[in-house]
This record gives sequence, structure tokens and C-alpha cells, in this order.
Amino acid sequence: MDKTDVAACWEANAETWTRHARAGYDLYRDALNTPVFLANLPDITGLNGLDIGCGEGGNTRKLAERGARMTAIDIAPTFIRHAREAEAETRLGITYLESDGTALPFADGSFDFATAFMSLMDMHRQDLGIAEAARVLKPGGFLQFSILHPCFAPPNRKVLRNDEGAVTGLLITEYFSDPAGAIEVWRFGAAPEQEKAASEPFRVPVFHKTLSEWVAFVVAAGLTIEHMAEPRIDAETAEREPYLADTRMAPLFLHIRARKGAAA
Repeated sequence: MDKTDVAACWEANAETWTRHARAGYDLYRDALNTPVFLANLPDITGLNGLDIGCGEGGNTRKLAERGARMTAIDIAPTFIRHAREAEAETRLGITYLESDGTALPFADGSFDFATAFMSLMDMHRQDLGIAEAARVLKPGGFLQFSILHPCFAPPNRKVLRNDEGAVTGLLITEYFSDPAGAIEVWRFGAAPEQEKAASEPFRVPVFHKTLSEWVAFVVAAGLTIEHMAEPRIDAETAEREPYLADTRMAPLFLHIRARKGAAA
């Protein structure tokens, strides 16, 4: 599977994904992943930032609200259309472009920082995605990204629950397997049943890499890891949102911030 196939998958997902995400059905994102990502983000006030794989632009807007001057790209034109419509409704100064994260249309050293919320893992060449992000960073700039945790969300991951629905464990296999673009079919679990029945499921290409491979990509791009996080919800949130309780058993997400060396 190449980038053309990946783009086709995400374009097919984009309409339903936008509607469901904006309706609050992506609980893992809204209740855990994005809040932790933003809490660990350095001060970006007044900086020029690039959001890679922005989707419908929800997280890009959060970055702009923190005072950054944002440019954002996505490979799916429907995502970019929805993001631009949101920008037209509430202007935050964001520029949205349809573009491929493995071949960014920007000069070297164009940005103070780059973010990638759950997008690098879906690229057919994650090494190129990280290398391109590093290329467009200024010396001293940083890339912060989130991905499915390579160790605890490999190609086969199943949450085990008892008869009462409480999480009792995780079944995790195929860590060293790379599906190389196999299609995973799923929906946001928090979507109402009538909404699920009325919508096509998402078809997401899977390109699994091990933790050591991800670290190797970062190192090869000339970046130095300075922060990592493995988000989990607290006991109170698990009680309120039992759907997310598996993240107290083992992390579903991995966050990495890596910095480009300053010029000599």
C-alpha cells in the first residue's frame, strides 16, 4: 500500500470521522489523549507551528488558541474542507493545506515546532514523516507527536472484561508483526448504536512498528528525545467513563517530544 491508497482510505473516512469526532464520540481523544498532549506541550505563544495530519482541525485550533501561528496539513481534501469551514466561522489565523506528510511543501527550517496528533502511525513511511518534520524545523525547534503505543497496541489487542463489564486484562500479540497496510475496520465505540447503524465504519490502514523502530526513526532524523508520556485516566474518570478503563491496565498511547539540535 502506498500513499495514494492511504489517501483514499482517509478521504473515505473523513466525512463520518468529522461528524463523529465533533459530536464527542472519540472519548479516548477528548478525555485522555489530547488533554495530556497539551499539558506536556512547551509554551508555544508567538511561535510558528505546523500540525501534520490535522484531520478536521480540532486539535490545530487548540494550538492556535494557545497563541501559536499555525499551519496545518492533511492528505484528505474533505478533512481540509471541514477545517477551513471551521476557520471561516471562528478565525484563529490558521492556514490549512492539502498535502502529504511524507513530502512537506515547505522550505528547510520553516517552523519553530511541529505536532502530529495520532497521524504519523498511519503514514505508509513513518521514517519519511519524521524526517520531513525534522527538516522543516528551525534549529532548536521540536516535534511532539502521539501514536498508538507500539508495545501495548500492536496489530492484535483485545480488552478483556468480566460479566459486569469491568476490565480484567489485555490480550496483546503480534508485536513483531507488520501488517504493511492491512485494513482495520472499526468505529468510535462511544457512538450511539443508531449512529453506528447509519454510518459506514472507518477503514484504517495499519503500519505497525516496534518501539525500537520508532526511536530509530527519531534518531535518524537528527532529533533528540527530551520527553515521553504514556497517558492513563485516573480512577475517577474510569468510574465515570468505564469505556476508557483499559488505559489504567496498560497505556494505549505513547507521546514523544524530540528536539532538533541548535546550529553551531
